[in-house]
Amino acid sequence: MWKLIAGFVAFAVIALFVIFKAGDKVDMSGEKHGAEAVHAPEPAASTAKP
Repeated sequence: MWKLIAGFVAFAVIALFVIFKAGDKVDMSGEKHGAEAVHAPEPAASTAKP
């Protein structure tokens, strides 16, 4: 039983450390679909030779 409690405490400490370290940059909204999904376009590779 003490191992279960120790595991929970360790997980809670790690989770709180990550949350406080990341601040407000963590996006917890899940998967995005449609207009709110933002994908950066890949840079176009130029194949034309001068």
